[in-house]
Amino acid sequence: MIEQVTFYLGMVLVMVFLIILAQRIQVAYPVLLVLAGLIISLIPGIPVLNMDPELIFIIFLPPLLYEAAWSASWKELWKWRRIILSFAILVVFVTAFSVSLIAYHFIPGFTLALGFLLGGIVSPPDAVSAGAIMKFVKVPKRLSSILEGESLLNDASSLIIFQFAVIAVSTGKFVVQDALLTFLWMVFGGVGIGLLVAWLLMKVHKLLPDHVDIHQVLSILGPYAMYIAAEEAHSSGVLATVGGGLLMSYHRFSFLNGQTRIRGYNFWSTVSFILNGLVFVLIGLDLPQIVSGLGKTSLGEAIGYGVLITVTLVVVRILSCYGAVITTLIMRNFITVADTSNPGWKTPLLLGWTGMRGVVSLAAALSIPIRLANGTPFPQRDLILFITFVVIFLTLVVQGLTLPFFIRRFGFAEQDYTKPEEKVDAFIEKEFAALALQYMRENLSEAELAQPVYQKLMKASAYRLSSDGASAFSEPIKELYRHILNRQRKWLVEKNRTTMTLDEDIVRKHLYYLDHEEERLLLR
Repeated sequence: MIEQVTFYLGMVLVMVFLIILAQRIQVAYPVLLVLAGLIISLIPGIPVLNMDPELIFIIFLPPLLYEAAWSASWKELWKWRRIILSFAILVVFVTAFSVSLIAYHFIPGFTLALGFLLGGIVSPPDAVSAGAIMKFVKVPKRLSSILEGESLLNDASSLIIFQFAVIAVSTGKFVVQDALLTFLWMVFGGVGIGLLVAWLLMKVHKLLPDHVDIHQVLSILGPYAMYIAAEEAHSSGVLATVGGGLLMSYHRFSFLNGQTRIRGYNFWSTVSFILNGLVFVLIGLDLPQIVSGLGKTSLGEAIGYGVLITVTLVVVRILSCYGAVITTLIMRNFITVADTSNPGWKTPLLLGWTGMRGVVSLAAALSIPIRLANGTPFPQRDLILFITFVVIFLTLVVQGLTLPFFIRRFGFAEQDYTKPEEKVDAFIEKEFAALALQYMRENLSEAELAQPVYQKLMKASAYRLSSDGASAFSEPIKELYRHILNRQRKWLVEKNRTTMTLDEDIVRKHLYYLDHEEERLLLR
């Protein structure tokens, strides 16, 4: 037991050094971590990793999905909702169907049901992998928003395919009506449960005393409560966590104070960093266990099947992206669409090349039953596991390494937020200053405004005060400045919600500054 703990602590240290190396050599860190896990697994004496899929789902997914949902822009998700939903539902089903046909015709011993099972496992791009790659690779905002939104929502589609494919393989029966009803319950039940738990958590946050550590503990329990509640109700824990996380993120300023938001940002950033790194290392470490179960299928043949399925996934995704563009160009004549410009041939190609798979696919493959109900071994289970690993490995390594090349080669320009960041910063700061002046003129008398300290406030930066004489600030002056900060915060949140051309990343940066200024005020 002590050796196991020491081993995993050592993996954390290796992970940190590899991420530093990835930044130095300008490579997306998931690529190096998967390669490192693979190399370490080949070292003699390394403990054999037995990954429990239930533990992967419970330990890793809720916090990672919650952090991704908390960081996602609701404005961007809504703006690109049609294409995100089409990729999260239609493209997943088309991809699974394509994989099933290819597997049935080219992989010996695969039936259509087994092909659908494999398709359900590998068809959805992974939110964890996509988020990790997108944080490193700079792509236009619309592409990162579409990819992140799709990968957050597509698991319901893939898991329903997976579940009913398992039933079809086990019993030889597939009931379309049952599959549809289950799919609807997974989607709407999962989202509904997540929203309900999130609403209750927000109420509890408001009732709790204003103590940062208490709120942090509740924020840790939140994603697990959403996920487990939905899974117990046999709906989608993934969608519950995403839906609840989006709701709490949208209302973060109504139930958390600035100090709690700052601590929460730092905490979740660290948690995401550690869990993301461990996930990719564990993917590489799991290879020996997967290879040992291939049986009669040679390693070369298994790798070939994995490459075949990977190529199928990439081709189908690229064709789907071009199909989505053509459909949008046609439908814009009848309905209002988010983008009326012609994206050309480069943008769909880039979007098609960004479908990285990850831990969700591996956990789903590992959760395939070892035996059927009659006691016979589940057909092709080990080969499906190996193909899934190859797909994850190739999409992370090949696509992760080549994405920067494609972006530089094609010269993708930002289409939606073309105004330079410094100009947006200057606009927000100017508005902050105007709001501060307006508030003081509305709430202070002429005699108060004439006092030096209020004169100083009126001349100071809207979100940063001079440190000179800060210790002499009285409680009335602090209270005044709190009101100014709240008015600036409310204006910026409302401006972000009503102005679609305002980049939410810049908005969040200024909101973070306001929270920091409020926390500094408490120390004065």
